[in-house]
Amino acid sequence: MSGLRCQLLKMADTSVITDKPGVAKLKPEYILADYRPTLDKEFLSTEVKEQIEDNDNKSTDDGPPNKRIKLKGRNKQRPKTKKIDQGSKLCPAYIHEEECRFGEKCKFSHDIKKFVDDKLADIGSVCHLYQTFGKCPYGVACRFGKSHIDDEYKNVSHPDVASMKNKEATISNILKKDLQRQLWKRTYNFSKADEIINKICPSSNDQKRREYKTSNIDTAKKTSDANNVVLPESTESTTSISDADVSGDVTFENGRLDVPIYERKKIDFSNKLYLAPLTTVGNLPFRRVCKQLGADITCGEMAVCTNLLQGQLSEWALLKRHESEDLFGVQLCGGFPDSMTRCAQLVCENLNVDFIDINCGCPIDLIFNKGEGSALMGRLSKFESIIKGMKSVMDVPLTVKIRTGIYDGRNTADTLVSNLRDWGVAMTTLHGRSRTQRYTKTADWEYINECARVASPMPLFGNGDIMSYQEANLRREQTGVSGVMLARGALIKPWVFTEIKEQRDWDISSTERYDLLKDFVNYGFEHWGSDQQGVENTRRFLLEWLSFLYRYIPVGLLERLPQKINERPPYYQGRNDLETLMASPNCGDWIKISEMLLGPVPDGFSFLPKHKANAYK
Repeated sequence: MSGLRCQLLKMADTSVITDKPGVAKLKPEYILADYRPTLDKEFLSTEVKEQIEDNDNKSTDDGPPNKRIKLKGRNKQRPKTKKIDQGSKLCPAYIHEEECRFGEKCKFSHDIKKFVDDKLADIGSVCHLYQTFGKCPYGVACRFGKSHIDDEYKNVSHPDVASMKNKEATISNILKKDLQRQLWKRTYNFSKADEIINKICPSSNDQKRREYKTSNIDTAKKTSDANNVVLPESTESTTSISDADVSGDVTFENGRLDVPIYERKKIDFSNKLYLAPLTTVGNLPFRRVCKQLGADITCGEMAVCTNLLQGQLSEWALLKRHESEDLFGVQLCGGFPDSMTRCAQLVCENLNVDFIDINCGCPIDLIFNKGEGSALMGRLSKFESIIKGMKSVMDVPLTVKIRTGIYDGRNTADTLVSNLRDWGVAMTTLHGRSRTQRYTKTADWEYINECARVASPMPLFGNGDIMSYQEANLRREQTGVSGVMLARGALIKPWVFTEIKEQRDWDISSTERYDLLKDFVNYGFEHWGSDQQGVENTRRFLLEWLSFLYRYIPVGLLERLPQKINERPPYYQGRNDLETLMASPNCGDWIKISEMLLGPVPDGFSFLPKHKANAYK
């Protein structure tokens, strides 16, 4: 790092730089006027390198090559992560010191000595899982194995293991094998949801769903004990909505859909700090970091309901909840009443959640083109059926996250929030941008204020561009919102929750920021594992987070407070080597930070962040 600092100091020009629109105001002594970092191509894939070189070789008739690159917010030519060959992995049975039931047909290695000899060197001498839970579940495969593996390759337990907490007890919402098997074989009893669907939207009763229902009724008796349900004798469901509720009929009155609502749990959302559900970067380890820094409400990453209904393990992993998340919800994405209602029933019957949120804001084409995400804002009849159906099978509050509209300049959220209030939604979050706008303009808080008045008495949270306690205070004082949701602001500086609660600008040091990265890595070992695969998964998500963290400008370097979320920093040096390294926009330097925590990257490693900083360009 010292070499990097020396290089930067040689290039430094501490002359005063005049104010420029969109550029943060820094103290002159930290600004590097002539420094322009070059792209480190070492960790990019061959395809991306060729694309960059081809772009550089093009004619400059239309301007410099870097001006012709279209920034749409996502890197679509991302290198694929290489999977570890199964033949080089140790058999899971051997890791747990058990006999393998597949014998010679097993696709994993059974040679423990060869595995240990070929295994990469340990990252460190202390295993977090061993120190925290008393025993590491990854045994000889752990990248910190020397701290709990004896000379005979046996996994030893901590002397104080009896007084330590069990790892499984800290995490809930894990997909059980018997439930997954029922979803695979389509034998889970959805009679409660089917009764509602038949009344709300008979048109969705297509042949495929009828076949599913018939299969469900014919075979569900085999699994009724596991589900604790009483099955009807006929194929027509007679199961009541809830044993504790008074059943009612679905009717149309004055042209409106009237469905009996059965909601028991109530949550006071007012004046709470809400960490937004963030795809990829809003994982469980990151949420744990935000919880310890003051976040009140957390929500799992967007989960596609059709994937959940199919029992996909990777999708169910998005619903996991840590014990520190005292107010936690899951966000479901779907575009049809039948699948969304079934998924709501599935979640309420099997998971520990405080609320369910409907994603009505995702702008991604893949989601939008299927009629999901932000597309629901233009499908009000379908949207109403989804909400009414879900609420009829839920015993927790239903919330919705929306945008100002689908198209820029054509706001529709004010009309929608009044409908959501009448449909019985417990709380709505409004992101102050349209789908097509993405992050190219600032959030429209005047419109959020207008929608908050229309939504009353339903609570409405505002979301967009909050990155300091001053901005949070301003939005809460000048608008009628019940609370604020933080997304990019929490990614760039997760301690913003602490700043808002303590009403101060926290000049957090580079070592304190590094300690937060250490916490994230340790939480990553708990979530993804401490073996080679778990370490690389932790590295990948750490790098995704670092692609946001580098945008933070330390308070002590700023001449004008607070830092605005869409103000890009001039090129600058930090107060020490680590702070300078953390400010680097070069993904190669982010990888160096990951190597400080997770050891050297494997051969052939490549990385390109999922998101581009649109607002910085």
